[in-house]
Amino acid sequence: MRLLLTGAAGMLGHDVTAAAERAGHDVTPLSRRELDIRDADAVHAAIAAARPDAVINCAAWTDVDGAEADEADATALNGAAAGHVAAAAARAGAFTLQISTDYVFDGTATTPYLESAPTGPRSAYGRSKLAGELAVAEHAPSAHAIVRTAWLFGPHGRNFVATMRKLARERDELTVVDDQVGCPTFTGHLATALLTIAERRLGGIRHVAGGGACSWHDLAAATFQATGAEIELHRGRTADLDRPAPRPAYSVLRSERPDTPTLPPWQEGLHAYLELGVTA
Repeated sequence: MRLLLTGAAGMLGHDVTAAAERAGHDVTPLSRRELDIRDADAVHAAIAAARPDAVINCAAWTDVDGAEADEADATALNGAAAGHVAAAAARAGAFTLQISTDYVFDGTATTPYLESAPTGPRSAYGRSKLAGELAVAEHAPSAHAIVRTAWLFGPHGRNFVATMRKLARERDELTVVDDQVGCPTFTGHLATALLTIAERRLGGIRHVAGGGACSWHDLAAATFQATGAEIELHRGRTADLDRPAPRPAYSVLRSERPDTPTLPPWQEGLHAYLELGVTA
């Protein structure tokens, strides 16, 4: 399979590129410096030149709090630009795979969100990503997948697990919120699933996230236990953090589509990540 990847320098992009190369695919990985997907003409030229069978769009505005102050720019990248990618891919006869997020939901559910659940983002970031979903569906109606995932961590970017390990070396005690529940997802596992979706052209909305669910406090505790960190861990509340963007209190994702790839439990993802020996 010929594969073009945008946002290749990011945390997920790194792992998708590596997984595709291991699988023997012909990969064109493009960083934001090499291809700004906000430039529709540049996107069309790059995809036409590469002649890919599939395009995976990992390019995104990921600063959740920053989006609150700059929603227009966040939406330009996460929304309209995703449409540029889908339109160019469709013109080239390629399948589009768009990465989306649990933030498209309002976070008030008490059971896992399925693909058919109504969206209702409460943050600028969530609205920008939902705009991207709609743009991709509009511009590549018959050849696209939208993969919603959550709580990513991997060896090639800033992430919660790395931050916890760094803080454990600097502090004797730490408070982490326990009123947000979601699905920690190891990018190494997600990357393989994305390739399966692209290879098989599994269309439509797909929920792909680490198996099981936990709070940020639970993930911190598991990280400290696995690494032998000696730190006193306290339970905190999201309200006490005073962040600009609202966070979903509950954002567990599950798929109701039987052909959607299933990821291992988040605990396996955590151990796979830690075994890489990455330090913050």
